[in-house]
This record gives sequence, C-alpha cells and structure tokens, in this order.
Amino acid sequence: MIVRTQTAQFEELPLDCGETLRAVEVAYETYGALDADKSNAVVVLHAFSGDAHAAGISEEDGKPGWWDNMIGPGKAFDTNRYFVICSNCLGGCGGTTGPSSIRPDTGRPYGSSFPYVTIADMVRLQKQLTDSFGIERLLSVAGGSMGAIQALQWVVDYPEAVASAIPIAGTHRHSAQQIAFNEVGRQAIMADPDWENGDYYEGAGPSRGLAVARMVGHITYMSDDSMREKFGRRRREPEPHSSGAFEVESYLRYRGGQFVSRFDANSYLVITRAMDSFDATQGFSSIGEAIGRTEARFLVLSFTSDWLYPSYQSQETVRALRSRNLDVAYVEIPSNYGHDAFLIEVGEQTELIKSFLENTYKRLPLPASQMGA
Repeated sequence: MIVRTQTAQFEELPLDCGETLRAVEVAYETYGALDADKSNAVVVLHAFSGDAHAAGISEEDGKPGWWDNMIGPGKAFDTNRYFVICSNCLGGCGGTTGPSSIRPDTGRPYGSSFPYVTIADMVRLQKQLTDSFGIERLLSVAGGSMGAIQALQWVVDYPEAVASAIPIAGTHRHSAQQIAFNEVGRQAIMADPDWENGDYYEGAGPSRGLAVARMVGHITYMSDDSMREKFGRRRREPEPHSSGAFEVESYLRYRGGQFVSRFDANSYLVITRAMDSFDATQGFSSIGEAIGRTEARFLVLSFTSDWLYPSYQSQETVRALRSRNLDVAYVEIPSNYGHDAFLIEVGEQTELIKSFLENTYKRLPLPASQMGA
C-alpha cells in the first residue's frame, strides 16, 4: 500500500498558554475508507518521535510506517473495516506547525519564539482535523507512549466524541523519573555550543546535544534483558579502551546520528515539556473524575519489562476507570522488549485490539437512516 502524507490548514489554533497560532498546518495520513455514516473512524496517535506516517509505504521515501505491522487489511486496525487517521503532533517536525516552521508574520522559522504547547493543545488540533472530515464521534483513539497520553486527553476533553480508547504503555501523568530523563535530554541539547538559544536554523544546529539526548532516551526504551540479548558485552574492536569498543556504544551512536538527520532539537524540547506537564487530573479532584465523564470503553495495555512506563501506571488508570464503573479491560503483556514492546509485540496486541474494536463497533447506535427498520 503506497501512501502519501497530506496537509490540512487551519486559520488559527488557540493555545492553553493564552497565545494563538495562525495559519496552522497539520500533516496527516489516512488508511481505509470512511463509512457513509462516518462511524468507523479511528485516530492513531504517535509516540514522542513519531510522525504522520503510521502505515503503508511512503510515496516520498519508500519507507514503511512506524506501526505498519498493526495498521492495514486484516491487521489489528483493519483498514478493510476502519478508517484510520494519523497526524503529526503540534510542535513536531514532520509537517505539522512547529518551531522549525516559518512564522507567518516574520517569514523566518519560529525557533525560540515558538509558544509553549500542551498535550491538550495537540489534541485540540487533532479535533479540528477530525471535524474537517465531518466526524462527530470517533470509534476509537489509540496509541502507545505519548500516544497513550494523548488518548487519555481526548477522553478528558471530548468525552462525548470518543466511543473507545486504547492507551498502550502510558500514564495519566509523568513520574519524577520520567521527567528526569527528559530533562537530561533537554540539558544535553542546550549545552551544545551550536544551540544558539534555539535560533540555530542558519547554522549547524545542536546536533551533538540532540544525538546524546536520543542516546539517553533510547536506553530507556529497551530493557536489561533485551540489551543483554542484543549486545551483551560483545566488542567491535579488540582494543579495550578504544572509542566504540563495545557493540552497544556503536549502536547508540548510530541511533543518535540517525535521529539528528530527521528530528529538530526545538521540537524535542517542546514535545518533552508538553509530556512532562501533562496531568489528566488538572482541574479535577482525581483521575477518576477527569476520565469518568465519558461513557467510552477502554482497553489498557502494558508490558512486563517496560521500566520507562511501568505497568503500575497503567494499573492506576485502570483502577480509576473501574471506580467509575466504566467498561475497561486491562492486559499486562509478557515481553522482554521494554517500552519498545508496543512497536514489536504484534501478536497478542493484534488479537486484543481486533476483538475490542469489533465489540465496540457492534455496540454503536444504529445510524438514523436505519432507525425503525
């Protein structure tokens, strides 16, 4: 399946910080067909470093989408039955307005002038996108990691616009440890001599700092078992004190360099700050009150070896949902892949999600055209 990233444009987007972004662009892809009654739409939400290219083969670069093993005909998100939408998040660098975008009133990149954005701002823009399709109620919102956080924000902000949610390996708010890892990455970027206070677009840019930030982040995505199986203490060079002597060192440097070629350092700062500030309880007495205004069904998934978003965080969300007598299923999936498991463990996730979406779709009210038939 060859897919092309499309762009939607909106005149403005009000932000939680009080500012308003003008001439906002959103990069997105769609898979499958929207039903006549527009009841089969699923929004898939990407993780921190993801983009709109979730499935299929990109028309631009020939690469598969980041969740191609889960989205497509007969897959977990079966595009023979569902209309799947994935957009690049606000503040990103994959085609949606972000710090590297041209500011309309200056003709130069936003850089350091890009406003502070929240997860709620990201979801607000996604809601504008789904509204442009004429979709009043989504069959589901689903995603892993930051995608899970956005899925919860959807339910909090638009409780009547979501029939179900599938938060995978996520949390309703970051722990001190999660914030700490993100701060190390931010400090690595800002310590780079080429940082230029965020206005680096005419220069080299903080590539070394961004690479280090990604190296730190990538360690948190894996588990001790997966790193031991993949690398152990194997060496690439015989000299014990040479640079890159261990395979794991070489791998991390490769990952860091690869990330620099496709990601913007300012977007790293904007998005991680949005994630760290996210708290589904904000404005409510509890997570139960925040989420409990919805009648949506939930499928919550976590993974045994995930120490970045450990299972106890998903279980906190599940307990809050059940305290409100909501329809929620929870599964902790055995895996050695750590946080990356949501991208790798296809088998069990596929069976769980396919069944959940089928049951959700069957429970939808009949379209008005079929009422009384």
